[in-house]
Amino acid sequence: MYVAVKGGEKAIDNAHAWLDEERRGDLGVAELSLPQIREQLSLAVNRVMAEGSLYDPDLAALAIKQARGDLIEAIFLIRAYRTTLPRIGHSHPVETGKMACDRRISATYKDAPGGQVLGPTFDYTHRLIDFKLAAEAEAEAEAGAEESTPAAATGAAEGGDMPRITDFLNDEGLIQTEAPCDTTPPDMTRAPMEYPAGRPLRLQALTRGDEGFVLGMAYSTQRGYGRNHPFVGELRIGKVPVEMDIPELGFAIEIGEITLTECETVNQFAGSKTEPAQFTRGYGLVFGQTERKAISMALVDRALRWEELGEDNVGVPAQDEEFVLAHSDNIQATGFLEHIKLPHYVDFQSELELIRKLRGDAMATQAQQTQEAAE
Repeated sequence: MYVAVKGGEKAIDNAHAWLDEERRGDLGVAELSLPQIREQLSLAVNRVMAEGSLYDPDLAALAIKQARGDLIEAIFLIRAYRTTLPRIGHSHPVETGKMACDRRISATYKDAPGGQVLGPTFDYTHRLIDFKLAAEAEAEAEAGAEESTPAAATGAAEGGDMPRITDFLNDEGLIQTEAPCDTTPPDMTRAPMEYPAGRPLRLQALTRGDEGFVLGMAYSTQRGYGRNHPFVGELRIGKVPVEMDIPELGFAIEIGEITLTECETVNQFAGSKTEPAQFTRGYGLVFGQTERKAISMALVDRALRWEELGEDNVGVPAQDEEFVLAHSDNIQATGFLEHIKLPHYVDFQSELELIRKLRGDAMATQAQQTQEAAE
């Protein structure tokens, strides 16, 4: 931890005051409210919750506001706040098979049992700037929010059990069977990461990992570095109930519900010395509507499973567990990167003196060699 040196406190205080002014911006423009951020910048809120490991849309919205829209800074704020919270118990594993889906698609079966639910998605938009949004915002500000009406009705989430697409492949023995985890997975927020990490710990690290980094690793597996051709077996987004045992009652009760994005990929696998030819799986589960991250996570998860499937390690980055997990956390990466902005005067002076000495010695040697050659 760096502390203010003598004479620096006033400058730091002024920097903080200036930062507050910049965050607020033009006082003639209405200030953003937390409900506005939570409801209208929901994908940013979802990312902050996912990578901050804390499901609280209001806190995530506040962190985004405080961070001036810098999502990594907002994630840092959420992580720091999370460490102050008491841990009062453990919830049951959520049943994503009972998810009330707002979106549920499969790229493997057109007529998927339970139906395809496109839901709210950018997938079929033309990616053209919609200038009507600016006009609507101005008109709404003039008319008042209470007089505006939504442009379209909200669709109801699909309820009831949604059968998993991979279950149909599993019934035919065409996809690798997932063995149930009989032990409590380690918690990476309570103990330092150790290698080899194992799949439960890897999945924890990936779901907290930086979306851009995980996306880059996933892309590398598709471009030929991982010899991996995935299909999105199923992508689903929706709400699931969270249950927790209450000792005083002697049974579990529902304490709330959270929105999750779950992706299961189906991957080609020609077989190995230990496994027959079959499809294999990759898995991703992330807070909120975060489908790019969930798909990326599933691809990287599959790439990291090379050893348990008896595949060869062809030396690609996405197969290197330590490389992926040690560099996926954007808070650790940011801290290590940005600390070089802070004072390193003593270190630099020592390096400066060393360079001067080496150059002086080299010049003296060169001068001596020149003199000897002249004689």
